[in-house]
Amino acid sequence: MPAPTNEQTVGVVGGGILGLAVARELTRRRPGTKVVVLEKEDRLAAHQTGHNSGVVHAGIYYRPGSLKAELCARGRALIRDYCLEHDLPYVECGKLVVAVDPAEMGRFDLLERTATENGVPGLRRIGPDEIRDIEPHATGIAALHSPRTAITDYPAITRQLAKEVEEAGGAVLLSTTVTGVTARGTRREIVTTTGNHTVDHVVVCAGLQADRLGRLVDGQQEPRIVPFRGEYLTVTGPKRDLVRGMVYPVPDPRYPFLGVHFTRRVGGGLEIGPNAVLALDREGYGVRPHLNLKDAAATLAHPGFWRMARTHWRTGVREVRGSASKRAYLRAAQRYVPEIGPADVTRAGAGVRAQAVARDGSLLDDFAIVSGGGVTSVRNAPSPAATSSLAIAAYVVDRISAD
Repeated sequence: MPAPTNEQTVGVVGGGILGLAVARELTRRRPGTKVVVLEKEDRLAAHQTGHNSGVVHAGIYYRPGSLKAELCARGRALIRDYCLEHDLPYVECGKLVVAVDPAEMGRFDLLERTATENGVPGLRRIGPDEIRDIEPHATGIAALHSPRTAITDYPAITRQLAKEVEEAGGAVLLSTTVTGVTARGTRREIVTTTGNHTVDHVVVCAGLQADRLGRLVDGQQEPRIVPFRGEYLTVTGPKRDLVRGMVYPVPDPRYPFLGVHFTRRVGGGLEIGPNAVLALDREGYGVRPHLNLKDAAATLAHPGFWRMARTHWRTGVREVRGSASKRAYLRAAQRYVPEIGPADVTRAGAGVRAQAVARDGSLLDDFAIVSGGGVTSVRNAPSPAATSSLAIAAYVVDRISAD
């Protein structure tokens, strides 16, 4: 029996990996649905998707039972299969999460329990000798080895998803900025710079603009996006081969950031980073920070930002110091791979993380997806959102179907 058709129209705002994953899932699960993706840039994957480290996470860090833990585990398998199906890069180069100081062992033990409960495939606790077997130039007193952690090319995946959407009859409109959303009975009219679109359901996957676009469709003021700039260094010359896969620190559970780490790229390079510095431009990806007055004013006007800053200012000062000085930045990285120094790196670009912050100053850690009344808004989708993208898409389409 053929699948039932659905004559509805769905507008997806955002041309990153998550928006295109949702659009593709709609065309697969709801044949006949008219899908239109609206992206303000002249290309796909222009923001977070195109400025991350390309890691496919295995689920080490996320609170068991959380949406992150559930969708990361499912998403990793889906991304792997998708890359294999479409001949896209997918390299299981593995990851070490390394403790270098006895003071870290309490956090290390907790992380091991979390990763084990999340069913991270192939996870092993190892000592100094095995660390050197896996990464000969790394140092540490203990490590968690995740052999199935991988790297990929998320922009390439996004382009393939868009191709599938268009082949299924959907539209992917670039250089199309959403400026408003108005109710039209039970439907909604999306106002854009290139024309209006009347739809039955709106899905907002706007990343760094999630709060602004979210307010247009559902009027909710919180949480707000506070952007954090993550700067990278590229290892040059022969020392780029000193790290085979990935070397990460033991993260501080107070923060949703994983700390400066070493990551191979599918193109063969080796990067160090990212750090986490308050960004004054939500879309500032250059080597040096940039000021966007609108973005800076929005951050400074949010009471949650000031409450967060009062709690975490010492960490902020340390991150700024590392941003200003390549030598200071590398001091943290050299705890794990001492042989790579300032003469072996150059400054690369940066990513900007869309971090949702509540009015009380708390950093939202889990994915936050709100749905109802013909609107689904992805309010917080930081890492591992790219890893989880195909699973998040299925989750979103389930919510749309239940609306």
